[in-house]
Amino acid sequence: MGDVAEAAGVSLSTVSYVLSGKRTISAPTRERVESAIRALGFSPNAGARALASRKSHTIGLMVPFSPDVDFTVVMQFVGAAVTAARAVDYNVLLLTHEDGSGMKRVAASGSIDGVVMMDVEYDDPRLPVLAQLSIPSVLIGMPRDVGGLACIDFDFTQASRTAVGHLVALRRRNVVFIGSPAQALTRHVNYAERAVNGFVDAATDAGIRHLELSCEPGLAAAEEVVFETLSRMPDVDGIVVHNEALLPFLQAACGRAGVEIPRQVSVVAICPDNLAEAAPLPWTSVGIPTELIGRTAVDMLMSRIDGEPQPPEQRLVGAPLTPRATSIQAA
Repeated sequence: MGDVAEAAGVSLSTVSYVLSGKRTISAPTRERVESAIRALGFSPNAGARALASRKSHTIGLMVPFSPDVDFTVVMQFVGAAVTAARAVDYNVLLLTHEDGSGMKRVAASGSIDGVVMMDVEYDDPRLPVLAQLSIPSVLIGMPRDVGGLACIDFDFTQASRTAVGHLVALRRRNVVFIGSPAQALTRHVNYAERAVNGFVDAATDAGIRHLELSCEPGLAAAEEVVFETLSRMPDVDGIVVHNEALLPFLQAACGRAGVEIPRQVSVVAICPDNLAEAAPLPWTSVGIPTELIGRTAVDMLMSRIDGEPQPPEQRLVGAPLTPRATSIQAA
């Protein structure tokens, strides 16, 4: 760094600030420093940097690997978190132990400066472990007791309310909610329960007939849930689906059962927009902003790693409904 400072004609601290990004450096000065770095073939040593700063410049990301989780959506969160971390020169270490043991081990070794935890249950068994750590943390999800925690999540309750409101406006009066696999509800994963509770409350408030079902992914499961829907509510005319892994099969299952979308049944999906747009008949959807949530979770964590102690906070991110091909007004 001394050689770089001499070559660029700046102080050693200026080189340090250019490398760390902790202070704003003018564009011409930054360019002189970066040119000197390239000319000298300088490469920061991660181990030395960690010793000097007492930081590992790595965050932990607890990624769910439960069978009831849709990995397509999970990886959208992961991709956003990794991109946000790289933007501030941080690495990401994936932690996959479901009981929090991996998180405890790497935190004790000083391998991570903070942790983002996903797939949060209402009474998550990892939270007591998290409370014992001396590093900052942010949850993507809302446990039952959020006191003292930093959390961010999609507002699944409001998303279900928005979906029901859209179907009611289309004069749909017999509506089914097809939710997450049964295991997610058994585990009391917060997003699954909030979505179905929001549906029930909205349907009750609107005075419409409603039915709630869970479903596994796959064509056979999709056909089974459509059959159960028709058996229990033959005059169904609206569906809200919050089950991303089911979406690729639901339209085909409805077609095989003779259910016409959208003429006979209007459907609203709660899912990321790219999944809704990729369907043969693009889903009307309330889009889950995975990129925004993943990026914001890392931003919240970095403010706790680099700045003064932050107060507990809980952020719920909403999204509008986008009408597409699967919903029209009833005749």
